[in-house]
Amino acid sequence: MNLGQRDTNHLLIAAGFLPSTGELDFYAPELKWLRKTMTLSLKALDPYPAIVMNDASDILMVNRGWVGLFNQTISKTVLDRVTNNFEFLFSRQGAGNLISGWEDTLSVILMSLEQRALFSDSPRDCEMRDRLANHANVPADWRQRAARLEPMPSFRMQVNLKGELKKFFSVHSTISTVGPAALLSGASININTLYPEDEKLDLSQLCSGDLSHPLLFY
Repeated sequence: MNLGQRDTNHLLIAAGFLPSTGELDFYAPELKWLRKTMTLSLKALDPYPAIVMNDASDILMVNRGWVGLFNQTISKTVLDRVTNNFEFLFSRQGAGNLISGWEDTLSVILMSLEQRALFSDSPRDCEMRDRLANHANVPADWRQRAARLEPMPSFRMQVNLKGELKKFFSVHSTISTVGPAALLSGASININTLYPEDEKLDLSQLCSGDLSHPLLFY
């Protein structure tokens, strides 16, 4: 029928079958336009820390605010090696030591991975679920914890800024194709942004100075 991935998946969903979203090669030459628009989005979000991720939570891009924020609490050697946001959140050497209600957050993430793996039956999703479920920092009762909690698009983090703990909301948003089954008709791109709970908090200092990271492209 010469249908593209989006229209094929809409047809499958309408017929009661699971779609096949595939993987998006974010760095493919033909997606230069997407990389440019994501760079512009990250620049516009500065000084609020933000990252661009794929469906597997692999970090594709970061902005200056994100690098400036975590440079204050995490060594550059560790930060430069961060490639997956879920693993970053699970690690006590990463963002794990900054999250309020950390065990509940990990439990909800694992439940979402469990549900995704059941839905997709993808080896990649199953491997991620199994690897993070066996992480040393996961509470033994994560299933019970997650069952008591509703999934949320955000969670709170506390970050030490110049000796003071400041609260942030970590907000997740999805960029996908248009249509009635937008989140299932093709691979999506996600942006995670940290917003200070105190609207008067000046974060401009996060973007100052010489900042570098393998995934910072401007």
